Amino acid sequence: MTKVWDGFIRGFHWLLVAGLVTLYITGEEGMMDLHFVTGYLVLALMATRLIWGVIGSQTAKLSALFHSPKAILSAIKSKQSHVGHNPAGSLMVLLFFVLILVQLVSGLMTTDDILVEGPLAQYVSYDLVELAGDIHHTNIELLIAAIALHIFAIVVYRLKGQNLVKTLVTGKQENAVSTPVMKSGVVAYLVFIALSALLLFTWGAEPLQGLM
Repeated sequence: MTKVWDGFIRGFHWLLVAGLVTLYITGEEGMMDLHFVTGYLVLALMATRLIWGVIGSQTAKLSALFHSPKAILSAIKSKQSHVGHNPAGSLMVLLFFVLILVQLVSGLMTTDDILVEGPLAQYVSYDLVELAGDIHHTNIELLIAAIALHIFAIVVYRLKGQNLVKTLVTGKQENAVSTPVMKSGVVAYLVFIALSALLLFTWGAEPLQGLM
């Protein structure tokens, strides 16, 4: 067994799942204080992931996510195991990054013109606020579709004999073709805590009070 995912990457994945589920439920149910607080935490999580993609473990590097179309097609057809994300999986990760960041940034600029207003709405034009609102409501459908595709891919790879969920839980992979350079995820968690505190005590102060 070879360690291919550090502690932060594993935690990031499951925290992101919990965060996205909470955001969807709170948005649908109109629980906007919790929606905004969760949004700031997910924003801090995504920012940390991007930082860790520069300074983190070999398999966490953002540079490891970019592959040629030929490599992506080959990975889809092949049953060969890869260390970390294979080229097809890397494309899915990049898609998730884009969709989630679009959802978060658009949410920062949305308003219902009554009670709820994102912290950036006051700094941009009303036309841009309206556009952000439209994007926020449309992009979530694209994100849900991407999640469904992701789950389908996990099932397909499980049928091929690759248990991707188990690898993301344990961080270890059987029959790895190489041993990647790993770093402690503690540093990333400290960055996440610092960014979370910054966002919650600035933009998140009002919704936090609403939860108390």
